[in-house]
Amino acid sequence: MIKVSQQAKTQVIKLMKADGFSYNEDYVRVGVKSGGCSGLSYDLNFDNKTNEDDKIYEDNGVKIIVDKKSFLYLIGTTLEFSGGLNGKGFVFNNPNANRTCGCGESFSL
Repeated sequence: MIKVSQQAKTQVIKLMKADGFSYNEDYVRVGVKSGGCSGLSYDLNFDNKTNEDDKIYEDNGVKIIVDKKSFLYLIGTTLEFSGGLNGKGFVFNNPNANRTCGCGESFSL
């Protein structure tokens, strides 16, 4: 399961509204794909449809969908938002990652 911090929830709601999605009805789709300087990178989008192999759950009032393949890489991850001077944006704190890159957008196991 992916946890969602309060700061990330606030930003998700704001961005979903701006993109024409409904916070109460639509989903945050989180996944993992090949790429990035550490081998795997995170993928974060909004979606109003689910697929047969999606895992669906909710944390802190945010509805999340994760495809079956990505789920194992993301168990225990917390989605956070950092809006400080470095302007990082969404940050994945993944306890499964053995190595992450400097930008925090990719990882390896």
